[in-house]
Amino acid sequence: MKKEGKVYILQRRAYLLGIYVLLILGTIVMIFPFFWMISTAFKPANEIQLMPPKWLPSRFYWQNFADAWNAAPFGRYFFNSFFVATVTTIGEVFFTILAAYAFAKMDFLGKNVLFIAFLGTMMIPGEMLLVPNYLTIARTLHWLDTYYALIVPWLVSVFGIFLLRQFFLTIPDELWDAARIDGCGRFRYLWTVMVPLSRPGIATVALFKFIGSWNAFLWVLIMTNSDRMRTVPVGLAIFRAEAGTEYGPLMAASTMAMLPILLLFFFTQKQFIQGITRSGLKS
Repeated sequence: MKKEGKVYILQRRAYLLGIYVLLILGTIVMIFPFFWMISTAFKPANEIQLMPPKWLPSRFYWQNFADAWNAAPFGRYFFNSFFVATVTTIGEVFFTILAAYAFAKMDFLGKNVLFIAFLGTMMIPGEMLLVPNYLTIARTLHWLDTYYALIVPWLVSVFGIFLLRQFFLTIPDELWDAARIDGCGRFRYLWTVMVPLSRPGIATVALFKFIGSWNAFLWVLIMTNSDRMRTVPVGLAIFRAEAGTEYGPLMAASTMAMLPILLLFFFTQKQFIQGITRSGLKS
């Protein structure tokens, strides 16, 4: 029995070792493009295309960042991205809380049918709606090249409603019964009880929205005509076309574009993981 136990322990350790090795190799593969981008951003021009490649710069060449920042109006791009992402995130969180609470905790005629119809819209490719949405924005509302076009169509997300509804369903109905006995109304109960208990789920919805809005490319490209309204992804694509083979400034600009999202996820990863695991999506 002892020998069988030792064999089992050795097999278990070998299995775990193999899993860790695969995970480490996968991590290296995933991180390497980011490492190469950051390393190239700090290299002088004569070290970027050396063969064999030089993995680390001999000195940190900060001029690449200055050249990239001055070659295009990145200050305006970053302002537009932060403004659009922040406003759309706040708006979506507000409307998502209201809709998710209605679908999770209230009974009304056609609730299930309406919710299934909402989920059905997620199966429609966004590219199919580009032309009608463009005609609505440009010809009917006359919002082309304005913040309205970049913000208003994205204030509601079916996925966000679904995610937060799943989170609200985990909160026991007995809390509402107790609050109602104390004279608490629906709206007050939502904001004083449900919202504080659902902070991880709300943070997850907000994080998804902010990242999605920050990385939005095709919609912004179609709806904007001037540097005054472009966001970082579109501005970076235009800068890439203009920079050509100037890889140092190009990688510096890419690093600047990635840094805010990286920092955001670094500081909110705990809430993000809690929101996913408690929403029911983990299964």
